[in-house]
Amino acid sequence: MADNKNESYLPVPWEYREVVEEEISKRSRGKIFFFDANNQVAEAKGSVTRIEEKKSEGVFVVLDTGSEIRIDRIITLFGKIGAAYNEYDAYANACLDCLGGYEKEDL
Repeated sequence: MADNKNESYLPVPWEYREVVEEEISKRSRGKIFFFDANNQVAEAKGSVTRIEEKKSEGVFVVLDTGSEIRIDRIITLFGKIGAAYNEYDAYANACLDCLGGYEKEDL
């Protein structure tokens, strides 16, 4: 299951790739939360076996279950912040930016 083929891959800072490589070396198992092909929050369970670069598609983590998740769409990896966390956090807090139908003077 390769995710987000319709969206352009966004290169991620090296520290996110380092987190993945560290979890591979520790053979960690757990949950990965990510944005799927429909831009909905999804989850996968297992351990990451490798990082794979696919031309014109992006960089993916490959799980022991065979699932593939694009690294730039990972929200959390075994509880650690992923490259898409800020996007998720901004989406989750979107309502906090509004005034709930009130004018600023009324608050």
